[in-house]
Amino acid sequence: MMKRYFSLLIFITISCFLKAQTIHQLTNKEKISLRGLSVVNDAIIWASGSNGQVARSIDGGKNFEWITVKDYEKRDFRDIEAFDANTAVIMAVDVPAIILKTNDGGKTWKEVFHDERKGMFLDAMDFTSDGNGIVVGDPINNKLFVATTNDSGNTWIERNEEKNFYKVDTGEALFAASGTNIISRLSSKDFLNSFIVTGGTKSRLFIDDSTYDLDIMQGKESTGANSIAVNNSQLGVVVGGDFAHDSIAENNCILFTYKGSRIQFSKPETSPHGYRSCVAYITTKKLISCGTSGVDISNDGGINWKLISNESFNVCAKAKTGNAVFLAGKNGRIAKLAN
Repeated sequence: MMKRYFSLLIFITISCFLKAQTIHQLTNKEKISLRGLSVVNDAIIWASGSNGQVARSIDGGKNFEWITVKDYEKRDFRDIEAFDANTAVIMAVDVPAIILKTNDGGKTWKEVFHDERKGMFLDAMDFTSDGNGIVVGDPINNKLFVATTNDSGNTWIERNEEKNFYKVDTGEALFAASGTNIISRLSSKDFLNSFIVTGGTKSRLFIDDSTYDLDIMQGKESTGANSIAVNNSQLGVVVGGDFAHDSIAENNCILFTYKGSRIQFSKPETSPHGYRSCVAYITTKKLISCGTSGVDISNDGGINWKLISNESFNVCAKAKTGNAVFLAGKNGRIAKLAN
């Protein structure tokens, strides 16, 4: 009888776990690659991608409005930051580098940043809750491109010449994979108050004006860190790998603790199951990470990862206010992680 009881208990526990980790597709759009995702709350979701496309839902993903940004139909919007149901900022890669903003739910867009310099390639944006933001791009004159805003993206100021920081080595750059290789802790007075991870031939973590080598796969253009997440207690996770060989499940994740100026790195016991382009905290201990070869969940702060889906997604995000978790990727697929 006791054996039956424990067998039943184990079965129920496993069944509940598997049920809790289900991914439900909400919408899709063929030939569209989504890499930008911003979840304001459990109801408001914005995503951005190729062919000038933006997706928006105000009912938790039950319905999505697909918006083609007029006059920018051929642009690839790799990152998006949404502030509410009507206000969002989108960032396009390649030359000319542009940032657009809408205040009417995507009906109209205003160009708030434009740079036609050769080599310009924006990679990611991040904002604090008070409207301070930062955008980073591939190196210009051997330094990562940096511009900031303190008015929720209405105006931008280039900061590269102000201080001699963010120098990179040859072949070291940023990946425009999910808009999550930077975390802003900006104040209007200190634009360097951020976390940035680089990849390529060299992979490093930039924290303010300090740099740290990352023991993660690197050495080729397709390798290195892609995404960083940090929780309130200054615990952090970095993921990446080799997007050209996305099934390699080794040396693709780094954990760290950061307090003051002290940082300590460690490796997970069980790594994510392949290349991962994005990682996000769901709770203090629970994380989600996704990439072209699947989706993983960690329930112990990133120490161990469990593959829950072989589906391809580029980006994942938890609601800024709320508990909902969404994912987006190729063919305009947007999905929700069921709790």
